[in-house]
Amino acid sequence: MLSDVVVPNLHHRYTGVSATVKALVPCQRQTLPIGLLDQGRLGLPGCLQWSSLWRLGWTRPQAGRWRIWHARRDTEILLGLVLRSVLHQPWKVIFTSAAPKRPGFWLRQLICRCDYVIATSPRSAGFLDRYDQVIFHGVDVNSFQPPHGRDVLLREVGLEGKHCISSFGRIRPSKGTDLLVDAVLPILPHFLDWVVVITGLCQAKDAAYLEEIHARIRAAGLEGRFRFVGDLHPDEIRLWYQRSSICVAASRREGFGLTPLEAMASGCVPVTSEAGAWPWIIETSFGAMFQTGSAESLRLVLESLLGDPHRLAALGHQAREVASRQFSIQVEADALNRVYLDLMEASASTVDSLNRSLVGGGCQP
Repeated sequence: MLSDVVVPNLHHRYTGVSATVKALVPCQRQTLPIGLLDQGRLGLPGCLQWSSLWRLGWTRPQAGRWRIWHARRDTEILLGLVLRSVLHQPWKVIFTSAAPKRPGFWLRQLICRCDYVIATSPRSAGFLDRYDQVIFHGVDVNSFQPPHGRDVLLREVGLEGKHCISSFGRIRPSKGTDLLVDAVLPILPHFLDWVVVITGLCQAKDAAYLEEIHARIRAAGLEGRFRFVGDLHPDEIRLWYQRSSICVAASRREGFGLTPLEAMASGCVPVTSEAGAWPWIIETSFGAMFQTGSAESLRLVLESLLGDPHRLAALGHQAREVASRQFSIQVEADALNRVYLDLMEASASTVDSLNRSLVGGGCQP
């Protein structure tokens, strides 16, 4: 029997989209049967075989008039359109976009042929010619949790008595690693119990960028105040969130940017640029923002936080509360499942009416 909802993951490499699918599908399955067509070896149960699409795709859906095909890549949209419009199977094609820029011509043509388009933030929605709804990404608040004892975790890595400012993600110019370093170099001599931890993979093409960052640190004589811990296993990343008091996300450009939410769920104070979805997430009651691309703006924000440990503790507690209440992955999963159920029952005329009323007035060349 073919599931009424199918989520494809048609990419052999583990990407941000893959991580989204791996986190969301188990949550969505708590209330809806979700089939997974997986080429990326996500390790989730209940994966479909290709043959099921061809043999069972014409069968009547179990719960409504239509099956749902939820794509997140151009190739996945294309396959869904073939199933729906070439093979005339009863599918409604949904696409989720988190792009930090306007889609190219080919992707725009695919998007305008989808039955429903979801943006992950108002910023990503603004790059689309049409969309139906904004649904923010969520964080797994069960996997990312505040530490029971931060001091113990710091002692395990030789940082007893220290406080951590941390950065998570790739090391490359778009992520603003250099901005963080330039912001903290002038203030670390005045806050002797603080260290900076930088995680993430640096690809060969960005090796010169990383070496320039190391050179700046050496020139300031502060090598001992920085730790570059490299590309880590997810379990170890969660521990570094728990060890950290402040998480800096300094991206110059970002699609959505999940690391501040992971930090919030871990009881860590998020400090972000104005990139991605962050202006619609970060509030002064639990975090801070700085001007995108400005190391000086980031320096001023960090200086205001480092000297007030009681305020940091209160902000971290509130960050966890907001992540759990507003930005958990279960909130995202429930919102997606409501879209699925509505579309399963929608008549063809209803979907056509929805498409005509989309923001932007239709597809643009």
